[in-house]
Amino acid sequence: MTMAFEYDSPGNDVGALRRAIANKLVFAVGKDPLDAQPKDWLNATFLAVRDRLVERWMRTSRAQASQDARRVYYLSMEFLIGRALSNALLSLDLYDTVKEALDDLGVNLDDITGSEPDAALGNGGLGRLAACFMDSLATLALPGMGYGIRYDYGMFKQCIIGGQQVETPDYWLSALNVWEFPRDEVHFRVCFGGRLETVNGKTRWVDAQDVRATAYDYIIPGHGNGAANTLRLWSARASREINLSKFNQGDYFAAVEDKNHSENVSRVLYPDDSTFSGKELRLRQEYFFVSASLQDILNRFRRDHETLGMLPEKIAIHLNDTHPVLAIPELMRLLIDEHNLDWDTAWDYTQRIFSYTNHTLMSEALETWPVEMLGRLLPRHLQIVFEINECFLKEVAAGGHDAGFIRRVSLIDEHGERKVRMAWLAVLASHKVNGVSELHSELMKQSIFADFYLLYPERFTNVTNGITPRRWLAQANRPLAKLVDRTIGQSWRTRLDDLGELAMQVDYPQFVAEFRAAKMANKERLSNYVAQTMGGYIDPNALFDVQVKRIHEYKRQLLNVLHVITRYNRILKNPEADWVPRVVIFAGKAASAYKMAKTIIHLINDVALKINTDPRVGNLLKVVFIPNYRVSLAEIIIPAADLSEQISTAGLEASGTGNMKFALNGALTIGTWDGANIEIAEAVGLDNIFIFGNRADEVERLHREGYNPRALYEANPELHEALTQLATGYFTPEDPERYRLVYDALVNWGDHYQLLADYADYVATQDKVDALWRQPELWTQKAIRNMAAMGRFSSDRTIGEYADRIWRTSPIKL
Repeated sequence: MTMAFEYDSPGNDVGALRRAIANKLVFAVGKDPLDAQPKDWLNATFLAVRDRLVERWMRTSRAQASQDARRVYYLSMEFLIGRALSNALLSLDLYDTVKEALDDLGVNLDDITGSEPDAALGNGGLGRLAACFMDSLATLALPGMGYGIRYDYGMFKQCIIGGQQVETPDYWLSALNVWEFPRDEVHFRVCFGGRLETVNGKTRWVDAQDVRATAYDYIIPGHGNGAANTLRLWSARASREINLSKFNQGDYFAAVEDKNHSENVSRVLYPDDSTFSGKELRLRQEYFFVSASLQDILNRFRRDHETLGMLPEKIAIHLNDTHPVLAIPELMRLLIDEHNLDWDTAWDYTQRIFSYTNHTLMSEALETWPVEMLGRLLPRHLQIVFEINECFLKEVAAGGHDAGFIRRVSLIDEHGERKVRMAWLAVLASHKVNGVSELHSELMKQSIFADFYLLYPERFTNVTNGITPRRWLAQANRPLAKLVDRTIGQSWRTRLDDLGELAMQVDYPQFVAEFRAAKMANKERLSNYVAQTMGGYIDPNALFDVQVKRIHEYKRQLLNVLHVITRYNRILKNPEADWVPRVVIFAGKAASAYKMAKTIIHLINDVALKINTDPRVGNLLKVVFIPNYRVSLAEIIIPAADLSEQISTAGLEASGTGNMKFALNGALTIGTWDGANIEIAEAVGLDNIFIFGNRADEVERLHREGYNPRALYEANPELHEALTQLATGYFTPEDPERYRLVYDALVNWGDHYQLLADYADYVATQDKVDALWRQPELWTQKAIRNMAAMGRFSSDRTIGEYADRIWRTSPIKL
């Protein structure tokens, strides 16, 4: 007999929410309202809101199961999801209602949301893209699920001390994380090491050490559609908590050594891999999460299907970059060793299940793993990779290709230390391989994967990246979002193309004035943030010139600095000229082992100190480096930007999504003909964007035919002056040699990213920026046109293309 199961659906009116928050504070958080701190109110509100999502979450899961939809499993080492409460409130359309309920309780919603830590599950564009994709999968009601690692610590919390980056632990889980659901009953054994033995022709992996992967689930709400998907993260747990014998003998450190070693696997995002042990930990992390995820995926499938015959029709696994590529030999291992499929069937299933997104054209950024390390930690997987490679190369040789071609496409790089090429494996095992912008996808076929494109042209495609308008406009920029709502309604939140209606508003002075007022409100918010956290003042009436992204030589923060120095020198020589006041804003983290990137941060801060304290400059030029860039900080900086710096060397930025976020928030772009800048330019028109510099074919020609940066240095007086100032300690008289390395890299050592080749055009284009800024109405009209043209850059469009062309899945009916 089935027991009737009844529960009360939570109400969404102000009174119901007020009571729910009060009840959660007292009975779940365990705090008296008189003693409650902002984090207590945050947790109580979280729990009340979470209740209102759980019902739709369960309904979505049941619908996916009953409709037997083809499910998408998105594997990513990063999910930079940011703060969750505001996003959930917007998805439920409860922001104003909860704000009113909290007001009745004497609590300010903005104060408590500001106390929510950023989930430290990613670092840069890769993780933020994955988070946007999760949002869009749910908003489109697609049967999708994300898999990643529940890192205890983020990469690091960035502090600036003496102008230099200092890394401190980012323990985002220090407080109760009420947004996650621990699933202690969902755990899998993940093995490392051991050896192989063959019994009756069947390979067995034996004597391995194991780690237990335990699941934690996060609700990913769709916007306004009643759907909610799951992000499942794995935490490493020791298979044995403590060696009691050693503990009782007084050897307390040895007693917990195995436990600590096991749990280090999910301890830190991006451990420093400049050491052998760091590389090995990184490999362990990658296998840990794909093994747990694949075991979970197959378990889910077997719950609903008696055999594996429908596996390729019912699951699609997507690899976000090369980090999850070990999922390929892991699926082969599970199908052959655990589920007794033959090799040919397992390989056929594998190729029909996997798809792969490439995110870089730089060969040094494509993952490879030493054969020795892979064989020691994952002997069965190395054996499978060798077998895949042997079958593949026989096929290539049979096609009449020469030995040089065969060496180039081999999964094993035989030059020097033997390594497994993970990107090669991803391309070989996937039925679709996509780049993330039109230029990137074309260059991908012409450069790094040219040989594979010759073999499998039908596999390669493009899906241009996108961003979620829910977080990057509705949540991050409430003043502008309210203006758009009043003007065209709220449909843009799920149909971003509707922003096109704003283009006709450029001729209405009232709208232009309100648009400018929204921008000023955001600039004042950023100015207040800088004053409160850094103690300085930036004038919101100045042009806010912003470059915020990972610090890397190819992203060319150094080119931006050279313009800043040039501008400074010009002001000193002609202080009475009609200068446009500028605040140049930088933010971003440098990888802890990346010496040049950390030097660039130091340089920015030294230049800022010199300029910001020079009374001859005053407020005509200020330079600010804002520490610890993260999603919640981006939500403050991006809406305040007037000018978006997207100045990577042409051909090296796969897409970029910051460029889309800035344009969506009414900033004009200055950028190279690179990545999605090209498609933005096509969308907004060349009259509404500042494009400069060499294009990808010109960059390649200079590399091929010879590039002489010293000649450019000698020929351009302003460039000569700026670089000489760096080389001779003008900005660091206490340490004149501090930036000699930077000077040598640009002038004497080849200027690999061709900053000097683009310098003159960049500076001239910045002069055009000044000229337009002096016409505020025209500037604002162009900003409106940028925003109005952003419809194609919604991640909803991106995910719709993935679903139709790559994953072959459809929305579920709720």
